[in-house]
Amino acid sequence: MPFRLPPLSSLRFFEAAGRHRSFKRAAQELNVTASAVSHGIVALEKALGVALFVRETRSLSLTPEGEGYLPYISEALSLIAIGTQRLPGGPGERGISVSCAPTIASRWLLPRLPEFSRRWPQLSVSVDTSHRQVSFPVDGFDFAIRMSRIPLAGAAWTRLFSERLVPVCSPAYAASLSAAGGGPGLCGATLIHVVSVSEDWSAWADATGTRGLDLAGGIRIDAIQLAFEAARAGLGVALGRKPLVDLELADGSLVEVGPEVAATESAYWLVCSDAVEHRPDLRNFKRWLIAQVDSAG
Repeated sequence: MPFRLPPLSSLRFFEAAGRHRSFKRAAQELNVTASAVSHGIVALEKALGVALFVRETRSLSLTPEGEGYLPYISEALSLIAIGTQRLPGGPGERGISVSCAPTIASRWLLPRLPEFSRRWPQLSVSVDTSHRQVSFPVDGFDFAIRMSRIPLAGAAWTRLFSERLVPVCSPAYAASLSAAGGGPGLCGATLIHVVSVSEDWSAWADATGTRGLDLAGGIRIDAIQLAFEAARAGLGVALGRKPLVDLELADGSLVEVGPEVAATESAYWLVCSDAVEHRPDLRNFKRWLIAQVDSAG
């Protein structure tokens, strides 16, 4: 007797929505609309003859039947993804896929990839910088680079490095600070804040014991890259995030303001599924990437 299986697409919708407890976040992860997720799950519930979610105005929760069903579907999708990766000549052998934020991609990962390509010219690497969560191995990514204070459950996490926070500005702005205060101090400086990060000027001030900063004022920007550009344009002082700001410090377009440096509590982590150990190309990439961190000290 053949197995009675629901459509695979509806099972993916259910797994993502059940994991996130949100149709909207599931839709963002799967690159579809929330309406598509909702309609797919309604179709799944009709096919199964059972309600999987309790839908309320501001919340979404699993029914007891949904709670019992979710682990089976999560494991089944993971097994499909792992089996596909292990196929000879399958999609897993045509390239290596990495998910990471745009700033770490452009300022740390991409400049290092030519060296990887010279060592393994037969391997291609694709980088996805969309802001979405990744579920291993279901989403098809081999690796993700994520910032977190601690490793999270559900995947293998390898710590890469923490950012080191140091105030930076243009040489001309640094000269104006010295002329105004007789030294490279920050009192009276316009601070450039990055609102999308968890550790910014307040964290730096606490870690270094710096007082007297105008933390309420200044300029607020939503991206690290734009903060560096604003500092280069002479709009104020940004927090440089080593090693992400190393290029500007090396070419002199930004200079450090004072010697105080603070390490972030959060770190960048290389995240992958256990299936990585079964593919030599992925093992090589993982070891190479970790060696890049070790060689930089």
